Amino acid sequence: MDIAALREKLIGQDRRALARAITLVESGRADHRAMATELLDSLSGQPHKALRIGLSGTPGVGKSTFIESFGMFLIGQGKRVAVLAVDPSSARSGGSILGDKTRMERLTRERAAFIRPSPSQSHLGGVARRTREAVALCEAAGFDIVLIETVGVGQSETVVSQMSDLFLLLLAPAGGDELQGVKRGIMEMADMILVNKADGDLKATATRTCADYAGALRLLRKRPQDPQGFPKAMTVSALEHEGLQAAWEDMQALKSWRQENGHWNSRRAAQAQFWFEEELRQGLLAQLDAAPIKAQIASLADKVAAGQLSPSSAAQDILSALKLSARG
Repeated sequence: MDIAALREKLIGQDRRALARAITLVESGRADHRAMATELLDSLSGQPHKALRIGLSGTPGVGKSTFIESFGMFLIGQGKRVAVLAVDPSSARSGGSILGDKTRMERLTRERAAFIRPSPSQSHLGGVARRTREAVALCEAAGFDIVLIETVGVGQSETVVSQMSDLFLLLLAPAGGDELQGVKRGIMEMADMILVNKADGDLKATATRTCADYAGALRLLRKRPQDPQGFPKAMTVSALEHEGLQAAWEDMQALKSWRQENGHWNSRRAAQAQFWFEEELRQGLLAQLDAAPIKAQIASLADKVAAGQLSPSSAAQDILSALKLSARG
């Protein structure tokens, strides 16, 4: 593959080149990883910066409907929108449905939109392992907004906040127990809580639910990267396209405040450091899957299962072997 040619097509906003580039960075083959790294390094100096918006929410809350409505709204504002939708992978087969494109028919037909579903492949954090790199590729391809839809709310879901500029939590009306289910961690990470489906018979319920979440947010410690009034909760209706304008204005206000007060660049710098350390951790874990250490791990695992060795002792044996290997 000619990486230089792929880079030029990508910068030239070629959609097929973007799809090929994302496929390349998602590949686990060693030669593909080398080419992906070369491509990403060649793009690191690109001046164009997209607004990266992470979006999470409980299953059935209407994430895909919201993304389609919000995406169409942004396109109406003259923006180019990329959607990276992460589908859960089966723990048994490793497969996933990848049905987001079928749920966003209108957005799929838009020339100013690009939708890419990816399997999570059991990666923690509700995002695929290479989603961060796919974001960088969409940015290089000239998209103004990159929406990152995660698998769904979980305790590890907050990883998406490490690759986004703004983090939105989408919730449903009448979700009384969700304050407990969502957990404090993701509430602290969210920049805005959007109570969706605020229409029809659910409109009054959504208003009350929004007030509950607004009260919960006031109990959390104010973060230094937020202006007065943030994080905030508000109602939206993806079905009737209500509240999208107000939500977008608040997102822009938060972005501008962070840029003017030095929090924007420092956030991205901290995220880059986080992903360096994460890549290092994943690389070290990959060494455990290589021979001959893999055979030693399997042997010790059998002894642990048979009760002949404690898990702590077996783990220490592997760590000692790795130290000896590093010295050698």
